[in-house]
Amino acid sequence: MDRQAFRDAVAGRMDVAIPCDDGVVLGGHLWPAPEGGPVHGHVAINPATGVLARYYHPYAAFLAAQGFDVLTYDYRGIGLSRPDDMRAARYRWRDWGERDCDAVLRWMHGRSDRPLMVVGHSIGGFLPGMAESGRLITRMLTMGAQYAWWWDYGLRHRLPYLLKWHVLMPALTARHGYFPGRRLGWLEDLPAGVAREWAFRGPRFERSHPRGERAAVLARMAAVTAPILAVAVADDEWGTLPAVRRALRYYTGADRVLVQLHPADMGCDAVGHFSLFHKRHAQGFWRDSAAWLRGGGNPWPDRVVPG
Repeated sequence: MDRQAFRDAVAGRMDVAIPCDDGVVLGGHLWPAPEGGPVHGHVAINPATGVLARYYHPYAAFLAAQGFDVLTYDYRGIGLSRPDDMRAARYRWRDWGERDCDAVLRWMHGRSDRPLMVVGHSIGGFLPGMAESGRLITRMLTMGAQYAWWWDYGLRHRLPYLLKWHVLMPALTARHGYFPGRRLGWLEDLPAGVAREWAFRGPRFERSHPRGERAAVLARMAAVTAPILAVAVADDEWGTLPAVRRALRYYTGADRVLVQLHPADMGCDAVGHFSLFHKRHAQGFWRDSAAWLRGGGNPWPDRVVPG
């Protein structure tokens, strides 16, 4: 994307406030497609845990320039949706899917009858299945989508990540009343409920729900019928193939394709969990992902792996 197209997209973005059904209001931005050109659909970008929506702004601007109306937003407790008192916030990880993502999908769907798509990074690729409105999605692209079961971390990172995210994080959360991630340089601050759900989640995510609610959440996951293209990167220490497969298998009603890309495919020595949203991928991964959102053809047929 050239600089002028990026400037135009930034100049055209609009502040938005999205109400959830429990009264929480989410902050975000709408990036409209250029006036006078074709609009291929709506795209909601779901962030990773503890990552500000503004991290995805360059990618959102790129998609807008490609003819999509794009929404970026912060989950409750994060960035533009952060409360004044984090210690008083009783937000849970599941609320990001059942309330926040659901509100975003309803808000986008209400704007027009154009195709409704989701780009989900990390937990952002799993949350749509928890939303009642997940059935409205027409196409979904996920990157490193998983829900942080520690055994699925990359082998070299398993022990240090177990200590960092599943021992130290809940201990610090208990001490401070929320997770002070920003102060530590460990992503953003997190509400206590989000941090605890991350830390103590087991291999079956629905077991973090009360027993009487598990069947309903599994039914919502199964109700998603949108085709899903799930991307795993070979050097992603979080979104490993076992982790992505574990999450993807919950979407039992969807046509699911899993691809594994290697850094060399993108002319890089390393990509990891976050790099795909850097501008250096604009003429590679970004362009290919936009083509899939627009037409549904897998741009990486030679990188398909069993899901």
